[in-house]
Amino acid sequence: MPKLSVLDMSGNKVDDIELSEQVFGIAPNEAVLHDAIVMQQASLRRGTAAVKNRAAVRGGGRKPWRQKGTGRARHGSIRSPLWVGGGVVFGPTPRSYAYKLPKKVRRLAIKSALSSKVNDNELVVLDELKLEQPKTREMVNVLKNLGADKKALVVTDNLEENALLSVRNIPGVKLIHADGLNVLDVVYHDKLILTRGAVNRVEEVLGQ
Repeated sequence: MPKLSVLDMSGNKVDDIELSEQVFGIAPNEAVLHDAIVMQQASLRRGTAAVKNRAAVRGGGRKPWRQKGTGRARHGSIRSPLWVGGGVVFGPTPRSYAYKLPKKVRRLAIKSALSSKVNDNELVVLDELKLEQPKTREMVNVLKNLGADKKALVVTDNLEENALLSVRNIPGVKLIHADGLNVLDVVYHDKLILTRGAVNRVEEVLGQ
C-alpha cells in the first residue's frame, strides 16, 4: 500500500497517509492510458472543417453548351468538380469526433495515471488549501514550497474562490475539483497535488 507524507502549505510534513492500493498502487496499463488520452483529445476537436460541394458553389445552373454537335466533351454545369471553381468531391463537413470508451476502461486509465504519478514521485498530498485572500504571489509561494515550480495540477474537494482566483494567472497551473479529475490533465502536468479531502473523494469514487 503506497504511503506518502502529508504536507502543509509551507512544505512541512504534518502527517502520513496510506493510499488505496487499488487506486494508487496498480501496475499502469500504457495501452489503456493511450486510448483514454486519444479519446479526450478527439472530444476536444472542434470539427468545423467544411468545403462547398457542387450544390453549394455559386453559378452553374445553365448547361454550358449543347449536348451534341460542338465537338467538345459533354458537360452539364460549369460547377462540376471537373471544372476550376467547381464543387469539391468528398470534402470535410462539420462533424463531431467525440466517442466514448467503456466505463471500466476509463476507470482503469485514471487509476493507471494516478499510479504512474506515485511511481515517479510526482504526487504531493496537501493537508488543505486555504487562502485568506486571492493573491497570485501567495499561491506561487505555496507551489514552490511543494516543489511544483513548473506545470502543476491542483485537485481539491472544495473549490475555494480565493484559490481559484489565485491560480488562474499562473502559467501551467490548473485547479480542478476531485470529481473532474481526468487522464489528460494528470498526464499533461508534471506535478499532481491532491488535498487530503481530494484523496478521500478519489478513493471513494474509484475504489468502488
